[in-house]
Amino acid sequence: MEELKNYGHQHPLLMLNQEQLLGNGNGVVDCSRCGEKVSAPCFGCVDCCGFYLHKTCAEAPLELNHPFHRHHPLLLLQNPPYTSYTWCVCDFCNEACEKFIYHCSCGLDFHIKCALFTFNIAERNLKELEHVALEDPSFSSKNDGGNLGKCFACWEPLAMYTYFSVGCGFNLHKKCAELPLKMDHLCHRKHPLVLQFNSERLSCKTCQVTQQRGFLYGCSACKLAIHIDCASPLSVIEDKSHPHPFTLFWRRIPFVCDACGTEGHHVAYTCGTCGIMVHKKCISLPRIIGQICHIHRLFHKYFIDKEYFESLNCLWCHEAVDTDYGSYFCADCNVIFHVNCALKEKEWYCIVSQENEDDKSHDIPVNSITKVLETNDAGEATVIEHCEHKHYLMLSDKMREHGDKCCDACLLLISAKFYHCLRCDFFLHKSCAELPKKKLFLKHGCDEEQFSGPKPCILTSDCMFNCGLCRYLSNGFSYKCNECGSHVCLRCLDLLLQDAVKIPGHKHPLLLYFDYEGQCGACGRDFFFAFRCKDCNFQLCKLCVIQPTRVRHKCDEHILALTYDKVNDYAKYHYCDVCEKERDPRHWFYHCETCDTSVHVDCVLGKYSFIKFGGTYSVTIHEHPLTFVKKIHYYPECVTCGKPCEDLSLECAEPGCNYIVHYDC
Repeated sequence: MEELKNYGHQHPLLMLNQEQLLGNGNGVVDCSRCGEKVSAPCFGCVDCCGFYLHKTCAEAPLELNHPFHRHHPLLLLQNPPYTSYTWCVCDFCNEACEKFIYHCSCGLDFHIKCALFTFNIAERNLKELEHVALEDPSFSSKNDGGNLGKCFACWEPLAMYTYFSVGCGFNLHKKCAELPLKMDHLCHRKHPLVLQFNSERLSCKTCQVTQQRGFLYGCSACKLAIHIDCASPLSVIEDKSHPHPFTLFWRRIPFVCDACGTEGHHVAYTCGTCGIMVHKKCISLPRIIGQICHIHRLFHKYFIDKEYFESLNCLWCHEAVDTDYGSYFCADCNVIFHVNCALKEKEWYCIVSQENEDDKSHDIPVNSITKVLETNDAGEATVIEHCEHKHYLMLSDKMREHGDKCCDACLLLISAKFYHCLRCDFFLHKSCAELPKKKLFLKHGCDEEQFSGPKPCILTSDCMFNCGLCRYLSNGFSYKCNECGSHVCLRCLDLLLQDAVKIPGHKHPLLLYFDYEGQCGACGRDFFFAFRCKDCNFQLCKLCVIQPTRVRHKCDEHILALTYDKVNDYAKYHYCDVCEKERDPRHWFYHCETCDTSVHVDCVLGKYSFIKFGGTYSVTIHEHPLTFVKKIHYYPECVTCGKPCEDLSLECAEPGCNYIVHYDC
């Protein structure tokens, strides 16, 4: 038997045939280098210590000079050379490497089998694929639902071209296995382009996309890379999103794509009928999309007459859109997006079928005012019936007559005009009373991975809920999604409906940026999207934007006002009058000018600021309805945990029943 002294093991190894392998390891053993099942002929430890190697793994050189990576040799290592990880990802197949790997100081890592397989491709030694069947993509994709994975060489779907059977262990198009190792190309006449790994992570000169793994054509001297498909593009492309075919046109100078308005290089496609020139990738732009930033569908157009638009700023990045080039727009709202902004985050848009292009079946808003009983001379409703209250409601603007009452819908102090009930303690801002019974909402709990379009939500007022956006506990009005059960409070509703907000204490409007990370100028918290001012360095997180400007708190007999920005420079000592801890003078706080009381925002709002006490609800934990209460002078014990009820509690509304429980219990 052939004996081998092998790197990575202390004992000699013997060549085993199938009979010997069955006797040593019951025929089911793993290779100690690549981790895959071993079959004969193979090598096994002479001391039978459980060390086995494929013949190819055993004979793998300790140093591999790979034709697809000529700058440095690939070194065979027993473990990945990374201090924080015990594994790495193969730069060919994109799978985890946990055993021996070939590694280069450039950051390239390969399974042994992947390094040797690609070496054989470069050397035109593909004997191991000679017995593998070729699959017809038109047939196999129909039988497999099109879910065949991607080619390890070009990272395009396998079903685009004829490919080797997936059972061979390597996802590979036939054309990618037979690629020329060098080519002279029109886009780079100085030097030939060489087939290689993208070790420098260069973006493609043609499509500007960086392909992390697989092969590409490159010129190392000029730091230039071109994807396989970009190097040999199709001469004519047809797509159902455009009525005419596009023809390949090589460009020696850059051009501006008529579909997306960004620069292109070398490879352009033209439609002679329409007189447009586009990127290859823009040929298949979706004609209609749903976008999380806007409630209506957006349509792609190659140019738009400017007279129809009040603003030409993109709703995503808030920079100007050149309407001489393609964009996504909503004609009903005069809303426009750069193409690349609208399609920037895959999980935040969805493609709408062109079959539904003429479908405008959005829900027609139905006012929650069910009946108008009286109006004034101006035609304004003064006495109404509302779907969420059993008595008549009367319009008023006399706030002082009713004290410091809160709107039962948004739970903010009443202001301006409001409706109130003459028979019970019920108030509604006029704007809250006129909200529709049903609204379409954008991304929320139903779309955890991919935005699938707006969902209908129903106005409700009969429960305690945590808002899905601000996370505050509340028993006011909300819009509830019947699919996932998530709620959105009315304070966050205003936030969703506005493209810009005006904050007292700041002279410019704040615009919503979905992909901005920074620190809030009001509270100092980090955030991942913000309301920002384009004119100055000021931004707010969503929680600070919805903070009430006026609140009532037990620390002061007067209304506390939210104090902004540099207004608090007058204070000599920056301490909170509730927790008695130091305040950051740069952050917002609540203040009473009469008493000179200053309080942290969180100390005022706390956990239960958006709950109206006295509401009665039927629950499963007790036979009688329970009422929300907050004890001040005495603290009875909770029937569940036995601790005093100092905070929000539920108390039985039935006379004589002493049942009381913490809300959290």
